[in-house]
Amino acid sequence: MTEERPGTADVVDSVLGALADPTRRQLLDLLAARGEATATTLAGQLPVSRQAVVKHLAVLDAAGLVTGGRVGREVRYAVRPAALDATARWMASLAADWDRRLATIKRVAEAAERDAGATPPEPGPGAHAS
Repeated sequence: MTEERPGTADVVDSVLGALADPTRRQLLDLLAARGEATATTLAGQLPVSRQAVVKHLAVLDAAGLVTGGRVGREVRYAVRPAALDATARWMASLAADWDRRLATIKRVAEAAERDAGATPPEPGPGAHAS
């Protein structure tokens, strides 16, 4: 099974929950491309209201995917990669576990196939043993 550091499961659960929504994934893409942006700027590039963007950003913030910092009267959001990195490491570890399991299944199946081909055929009905 995959080895996780304490709290990793909570981070991964939170990140996967946040990324389940396509609008939140779009917000992350926009922020990654821009570096930082306000909710108003982001709302101008999406088919949702500013209030909806703020709610989505709150979910992303709670998951540790974005951070909001006040600059004067504005709140500017930027991507925080640490939680996404932890999730990517968990997924890579999970994939490696499955790769090992599938390689084992393949070796067992190939060995069984070789063993089946190495045994002499049984004599058919009416054949005489010599």
